[in-house]
Amino acid sequence: MAFTNLQDELTCSICTDIYTDPITLICGHSFCKSCIIQTWDNQEEREYSCPECRERFMLKPELKINCRLHNISVSFKPTCTEQKKIRVKCTYCINNPVPATKTCKLCEASLCENHLKKHSKSAAHTLIEPTICWWTKKCTIHNKILDFYCSKDATCICLFCIEAGEHLEHQVETLDEALERKKKILIQILEKLTSERVEVDKRIQNLNDHRREVQEKAAGVTERLIALIGDIKEQLEVLEKNVLEEISRQEEQITLGISELIQQLEIKKEKMSTKIRRFTELCSMTNPFIVLQEEELNNADLPDSEERDIKSSQGNGTYFSSVGDLDMRLISANLHPGLTDIVSQVMRQLSVPMEMLLNAHMASDILLDINTAGNFLTISGDLKTVSKSGISQIHEQTQQRFQCHQVLSTRNFSSGRHYWEVKCSKSGDWRIGMAYPSIERKGDQSFLGYNTKSWALEKWQNHKNYSAIHDSKEIQLSHQPSSQTIRVYVDYEAESLSFYEAGGSIRHLYTFTATFTEPLHAGLGLWNDVVLSV
Repeated sequence: MAFTNLQDELTCSICTDIYTDPITLICGHSFCKSCIIQTWDNQEEREYSCPECRERFMLKPELKINCRLHNISVSFKPTCTEQKKIRVKCTYCINNPVPATKTCKLCEASLCENHLKKHSKSAAHTLIEPTICWWTKKCTIHNKILDFYCSKDATCICLFCIEAGEHLEHQVETLDEALERKKKILIQILEKLTSERVEVDKRIQNLNDHRREVQEKAAGVTERLIALIGDIKEQLEVLEKNVLEEISRQEEQITLGISELIQQLEIKKEKMSTKIRRFTELCSMTNPFIVLQEEELNNADLPDSEERDIKSSQGNGTYFSSVGDLDMRLISANLHPGLTDIVSQVMRQLSVPMEMLLNAHMASDILLDINTAGNFLTISGDLKTVSKSGISQIHEQTQQRFQCHQVLSTRNFSSGRHYWEVKCSKSGDWRIGMAYPSIERKGDQSFLGYNTKSWALEKWQNHKNYSAIHDSKEIQLSHQPSSQTIRVYVDYEAESLSFYEAGGSIRHLYTFTATFTEPLHAGLGLWNDVVLSV
């Protein structure tokens, strides 16, 4: 039964034969290389899909030989004896060929049922299944049939090889024994491979499920965001309309007042122009009787009365105050509540991390604790920048000081949501993270991320991607550095610590989940010529 199951597992579902140059697709199913190529060539519009599970591939998969499966298939393939069993004829039935039943290794002849009855029954005449592949069955040294197998040399040998003493103290067994032992090993390997493949299938299924969940979640978030932005646009349009209407109302009211005032002044101007013309004529007259008896002149005010009043009123803005100006407080009173309602609606519908990314609250101010800084670290006067020095600094040796190139912050976080940012130099190696105050201060256990009391994001010059580290477990991230600003966000009650790139657009890098038992200090570690600023 195990032999049959093994054969089934090594059979290509396309050609229904034992694998030849087997390849394994990313979905986990295997086929002969030539079979899958021919299948894809016959598919319409050059589609590439698995003939078993029908999973489609966007690009044509690279077809690499599965070496382990190939070796098992080659070892398991029926020997040329079994393949050609139906074509092996009796050596003595020349005129009327009859299928052979057995082959005598001593006589090197194949026998049918009739000739087998007449054949010698001596033990020297070893009978085997019918075969014609004698060139693969003889010793190249002694030209004798290969009846044995040397496990140490991993080669088939003949009786003369044993008698010649070439395999003394070696484990030698018959070919049938070696074959059975080899098949048992192959079955074990196959069972292990089958089990591993089941696990791989599970992992692929889990990843596919997770991918679908992410896609569904992204579609849902996108739909809600589009609806939210659409609603915001509508509210902004209504708000814009109301505010513009208020501005237009004020403009119309003020303009009307100005027009009425201008009309009054134009009338006054016309009267004044008439007087100017009359008085000009009087100034040119020489007859005193006419000038002295001019009624308008007798009733006219002196220049320092009305004229002075007009100039004075123009100078102190009396005309402008009488007609008024745009009431910006009233306009703001119409604008501000609407904007506040819109912002409140957005804040209600968005999650806390997004709220943080939109700078809903200010970044926490971080100062570096010089009493924890390693001897080769230089701290700036404002306690905001740390750099690596080639010369040991003169620091007071305390129990809080790191023996490695690390420093903690003076401030700690024991509740609430907080974030802080670090500006990194383009080159150099660094770690950024958070740590308990009880972290070790010397030895390997003092490195950020290499213990149970700290969490860190790491970047090395000779590595393309970031790494996330906790309890000495390093996780290679898929993100390559694209910004010099790293944002660290902690939600103490929610038991999460997240890292982001904050240059331009915000990009999530990794989130740790942990139950925090002590206050958290910001931590920086650096090597080479690197500068970190908080």
